Amino acid sequence: MSHRVLIAGCGYVGTALGERLVARGHEVWGLRRDPSALPASFNKVAADLAQRATLDALPDAVDTLVYCASAGEASDSAYQRAYVSGLEHVLDALGRHALRRAFFTSSTAVYAQSDGAWVDETSETSPVHFSGRRTLEAEQVLRASGVPATVLRCAGIYGPGRTRLIDTVRQGTASMSGRFTNRIHRDDIAGAVVHLIERDLDPPLLLLADDEPAPQRDVTLFLAAELGVPAPSSPAAADPAARGGDKRCRNDRLKGTGYALLYPTYRDGYRAMLRATP
Repeated sequence: MSHRVLIAGCGYVGTALGERLVARGHEVWGLRRDPSALPASFNKVAADLAQRATLDALPDAVDTLVYCASAGEASDSAYQRAYVSGLEHVLDALGRHALRRAFFTSSTAVYAQSDGAWVDETSETSPVHFSGRRTLEAEQVLRASGVPATVLRCAGIYGPGRTRLIDTVRQGTASMSGRFTNRIHRDDIAGAVVHLIERDLDPPLLLLADDEPAPQRDVTLFLAAELGVPAPSSPAAADPAARGGDKRCRNDRLKGTGYALLYPTYRDGYRAMLRATP
């Protein structure tokens, strides 16, 4: 069955998702303030999620919403606009539609565990950082809307073009913290959403993370070896108070849907990035 998908906040993840959907015969509308750079195969929608009036002309044909906006800056007000108000505005504008399903790319920042504990979809959410609090608030907005919905709590997103960690390893300034970190490749977020849409699966909540949570120092040491550069000589950015906390994310429920990760570990994902980077 072909779907008609509105991707609201069509940026890094949304564009990759839209390209996969179009390639598989679905129709895609990409919504962003300036959609001119989106692929020609997308229907382009120029609108500002923070400005409700700009959303009055959303297409009637849409049957699926994927809300994957980003805050743009690390401030409480930016997170409120992007995740809470923006989602409220889109849901209100689509209120006349009979959506089959809405997907929201949330974050594992909603978890506050800081002792290396394992977390899954049933774990307590008591975020202390504004990013987690606002993202959790947006989840609640979606659940209260009455639209059939799936919340996707994404671990740290990496992939093509996101080379900050690789760059800091090259510079010798990468963190050697023992804090557990969790990742999900951009293409696995896109792949998981396509998988759920095409199989008409309806889990209310999924945690999207790869198979191997790892201390940050292990990732740094791996990249240093792959790059052939010395490992950082000091724990320059040992960051136990980082907003990501110190936890290990389980992906059993994701794998239980039948989805097979393209990049099961950070080693797979970063090796692919390094092969593609001069």
